Formats: sequence, structure tokens, C-alpha cells
Amino acid sequence: MATARQSKRTASASTSKKRKATVTGQASKTARRAARSVVKSVSAHVLPALPHDAVKLLERDHRRFEKLMEEGEETTARASKRRRSVLHTLAAEIAAHERKEEKVLYPALKRHREAKDIVLEGYQEHHVADVLVAELKQMDPADERWGAKFKVLKESLEHHIEEEEGHMFRTARSVLGRERLDQLGRRMQSLNGSGRTPSR
Repeated sequence: MATARQSKRTASASTSKKRKATVTGQASKTARRAARSVVKSVSAHVLPALPHDAVKLLERDHRRFEKLMEEGEETTARASKRRRSVLHTLAAEIAAHERKEEKVLYPALKRHREAKDIVLEGYQEHHVADVLVAELKQMDPADERWGAKFKVLKESLEHHIEEEEGHMFRTARSVLGRERLDQLGRRMQSLNGSGRTPSR
């Protein structure tokens, strides 16, 4: 009888040790994963960006958009040729920028729960910009509505830039880290064969 009890205790102690080892192993794995995430996040915010950093490339695109939008907004109905030229350049810049985001950054970010909603919103904001650009291309630049529609496009793009440079890019730096953003930047540049957006 005592032997049966002892073997039960031994078996129970052995099972208990195995459970503790499994729990300890899982806790250790979780702690390592959390530590890697913290290191990646801190290094992304503390260390300077690498040369091909995807976020920096996209921010450069944004600065070009802002200049073109200013130029377009300053035109009058009498400057039809200038309006066409600005719209043509802006449309090409937007298309190249959307390609970089939709083929490279968004798919990489969408895998992360904390970025999924902002990525989905980004796709929709691209669609709105595309619709407005298409409508502007169909309008006579001398039309009195052209300036108003261009202003709506400008405001839509400004909102998009603000959201990306705020929540989305901060999240990208945290979840992707410097090396991954550098890899993504190289892929973005290879879409055009260079870092410069092509003109159409």
C-alpha cells in the first residue's frame, strides 16, 4: 500500500515538475519575445534611420506633394496650362507613392494587429485621391469648379499625410524596426529603378 502511494507521489511530482518546466519555458519564450520587441521599438526611435529607410522615402514624397499642392492652389482659372502641368506631375507622384505603399509598406504592416485599421484606412484614402485626380483630369482647368475640387484633393492628401506621419509611421518604426524598414525602402526604390519618382 505504501509503495502504491509512493509511486503516485513520485508520478505526481514528476508531472508537476514537467508542468512547471513547460510554464517556465513558455514564460521564458514570451519574455524573450517581449524583450526583442522592446529593443526593436527603442532602437527604431533612438537610433538614426538607415540610408534606405522606407518611412524617410515616403516622407520625402509627402514634401513634394505639399509643394505641388501649394503651386496648384495658387493658380487661377486663367492659368490653365500651369494647372494641367501641376496636376499631371502631382498625379504621377501620387501614383508612384501609392504603388510604394500598397505593394511594399502596407502588406508588411497589415500583418501586425496594431496597424491593420490604419492600413485599411490608408487604402481607402488612396481611392479617394484617385477619384478626385481622375475628376480633375476630366475638367477644363478654366472651369470655376476646378479650384474648389483641387482644394478638396489638397485637404484629403493633407489629412492622409498627417495620419501616416503620425500613427502609421510611428507604428511602422515600432513593429518593423530599422533593418526591416531599410529592406522595405530598397524594395520601394526598386519599383522605380531608383529613389526618384518617374514623371509620366
